[in-house]
Amino acid sequence: MKNHHKVIIIGSGPAGLTAALYSARANLKPLVFEGIQPGGQLTITTEVENYPGFPDGIHGPELMELFRKQAQRFHATTLFQDVTKVDFSARPFAVYSNDEEYRADTVIVATGASAKLLGLASEREYMGYGVSACATCDGFFFKGLEVAVVGGGDTAMEESNFLTNFATKVTVIHRRDRLRASKIMQDRAEANPKISFIWDTEVLDVIGKEERDKKMMTGLRLRNIKTGEVTDFNTDGLFIGIGHQPNTNIFEGQIGLDSHGYIATHPRSTATTIPGVFAAGDVADSVYRQAITAAGTGCMAAIDVQKFLELQDD
Repeated sequence: MKNHHKVIIIGSGPAGLTAALYSARANLKPLVFEGIQPGGQLTITTEVENYPGFPDGIHGPELMELFRKQAQRFHATTLFQDVTKVDFSARPFAVYSNDEEYRADTVIVATGASAKLLGLASEREYMGYGVSACATCDGFFFKGLEVAVVGGGDTAMEESNFLTNFATKVTVIHRRDRLRASKIMQDRAEANPKISFIWDTEVLDVIGKEERDKKMMTGLRLRNIKTGEVTDFNTDGLFIGIGHQPNTNIFEGQIGLDSHGYIATHPRSTATTIPGVFAAGDVADSVYRQAITAAGTGCMAAIDVQKFLELQDD
């Protein structure tokens, strides 16, 4: 059958490319759809210092290019194409990229999750240059500095508390006059002497400068929602803490999702509600969301695929 593959991998972040590496070494000749943002969220990360094996750190895009080359070395095929539709109703599964149909005995979904952003052009301009959506990833770079966190839920409070391990001051900016976070998270943040709050306020713009070819944010333009007053607020960094959205739109109605839209997997497995379909990385992980954990589940998914195919051949 034309375009028939033993395994198709949807996604090219740490999970997808690790799955490609392991399944390629198992001689499964995987086909990887890299999507419109090859390399996943690490491609918008300037410096990665917490991935094992790189004591001096490495740029996110460079790390993902190494992942890709290693998978291709063992004959994984990668396509810079989006998957626009899937049909998991019967095996072999159908995966569509625009009008072209591909068939697969197994599928690994590794489409990741995207941080919810404010929607500002300046926010994207300074992403990685003072703006971040991951305190665990980037908090270390703000040691001894002052930062702001946008949001009022559990994500924002977790980010704020974590950032006090590095920053001298953390200012939480929230659109409402009270937090939406759980009581325990609120109490923890309010009791932290390094955390202060700006209420009823939204971020209008990220302010920055460029000196000697180096770009960096220097502050925020804020607007009080109740009074309309616009002010500039000096800060060294901005963390967006308004949550993440799993990239699962095309899988709705095809596969089991949890209440937050993440793909549901069986305990101690990457198997989903559809036999032969597996999920790895942030698309199934609402807790850790780290490159190293995503790579780990990519490995697991490839091993699960290999075992599944062996059972089908028996």
